[in-house]
Amino acid sequence: MFAAIGIVVLIVLVFGGFVLAGGALGPVLAALPLEMMMIGGAALGATIIGNSMHEIKLLGGGLGKVFKGQKYTDEDHIDAIALTSKLMKLMRSEGAVALESHVTEPENSTVFSEYPRLQKDPVVVDMICDPLTLMVVSSGTLDTHAVEDVIDNAIKTQLHEMHEPEHAIQSLADAFPALGIVAAVLGVIKTMGSINEPPEVLGKMIGGALVGTFLGVLLAYGFAGPMAARLKQINAHDEQIFHTIKQVIIASLHGYPQPMVLEAARSGLPPAHRPKLTELLDAMRGK
Repeated sequence: MFAAIGIVVLIVLVFGGFVLAGGALGPVLAALPLEMMMIGGAALGATIIGNSMHEIKLLGGGLGKVFKGQKYTDEDHIDAIALTSKLMKLMRSEGAVALESHVTEPENSTVFSEYPRLQKDPVVVDMICDPLTLMVVSSGTLDTHAVEDVIDNAIKTQLHEMHEPEHAIQSLADAFPALGIVAAVLGVIKTMGSINEPPEVLGKMIGGALVGTFLGVLLAYGFAGPMAARLKQINAHDEQIFHTIKQVIIASLHGYPQPMVLEAARSGLPPAHRPKLTELLDAMRGK
């Protein structure tokens, strides 16, 4: 929502300021489609050259997140802590074997069904179920540090994929000024080929060429750069859910009492999105 508002504000104020300063939009709008075709086409081609179809799909999803915002809400973080805590409590009270049906078939689990939004999220489900499945098959005898290493590796892999679109968009932001210069140089070449034309014609052609430089800089610092920064913020928020899951599992394996387990998970969340301990205790009681 804010991304769309920002784009409107940017366009209105940039072009509005140009008009109020006495500039004529006609030459700019006349040159814009072809300049955009050259710059956008070069950016699209470079993206295709430098990425596989998987990364391109991730890039599309990343652009969507810029406008849709965070995937996980504050309520999702509370639910993730409560869900993982209930599974670990079940393991501590009834043994690792009691988890088997829940972690091997989470779609049929009565515990997971209490949190339908998370139950439908394969990333969160795998982040919870994979280390717990290891504990089931090892009858709960795994070393806590070994489990932590496995979870850390899973988080690292997931974060790498999450941040790929952000890096791709930032690469485009870095490339747009140079691509704008390419479009501008082509415009100058076209102008030099018409050097015998009268000054008013040459002026329009040179102005059209400069639109390429303007457009490249605007796309870089007005659109792509801020989008990459916004996506980085969104990913930083969304990745916290994986760390809270890890904290619950590891704190539980260390044998901490449940309030301490919940506090370990809660304290890792940013202050603006950190639930109160009482909220987590209520969630555990089903309130």
